Amino acid sequence: MTSPLSLAALRRELVALNDPPKAAFLQGFFKTAPGQYGHGDRFRGITVPVLRGLARRYRTLPFDDAAALLESEWHEDRLLALFLMMQLYERGAPPLRARIHKRYLARIATQVNNWDLVDASAAHLVGRHLAEYAEDTSRLDTLARDRNLWRRRVAIVATHHFIRKGSFGETLRIAEVLLDDREDLIHKATGWMLREMGKKDVAPLRAFLDRHAATMPRTMLRYALERFPEATRKEYMRRKLTAP
Repeated sequence: MTSPLSLAALRRELVALNDPPKAAFLQGFFKTAPGQYGHGDRFRGITVPVLRGLARRYRTLPFDDAAALLESEWHEDRLLALFLMMQLYERGAPPLRARIHKRYLARIATQVNNWDLVDASAAHLVGRHLAEYAEDTSRLDTLARDRNLWRRRVAIVATHHFIRKGSFGETLRIAEVLLDDREDLIHKATGWMLREMGKKDVAPLRAFLDRHAATMPRTMLRYALERFPEATRKEYMRRKLTAP
């Protein structure tokens, strides 16, 4: 007899899937040692494809269950909760979508607190929500200026939704806010979004680089340039090297 698809049943499945050797590797990969960005996070050692499969099977769980799972101390539980919330958002009515968006924003610093969690969810639960409900995108500016690393990463990664729709103003604006950020994870995310914008339209990316290549963080510049011909990459990197 098949067990009912409940939050309790899902949690039992997660415990059964624990893989200590893989968890030990992930503890290092996601920088969980003291002083590192993921300090204190705990891993079960469950792969993303397995988590996505669980999300599909448990797609009928209500929002309150997904929100409860997001409070877990385990990294994979929180990623699974985000997959469930994204599925609920996809088919939800506006009031439910608003609840999901609000809960997500409230939990960024404490629960959506590593780069993979942000990257899997920010465009869908923040960027899409702001775009589809014509909300004030200055919320992204507020996040981009926050002291918390993950809120700042959400700000730039959320703009991926706008990029997909052919709108680049949000990405360019938030990238400028983050030009002086000191965190490598922000440099990488911003360069990534600039590169994604360039896939759609290289002209605004070139204009941004013409203004900022000499002073933007090296990693940000390198990520933004990845799809350019080698000669062009070298020219922009030369500007960075020769800047006063």
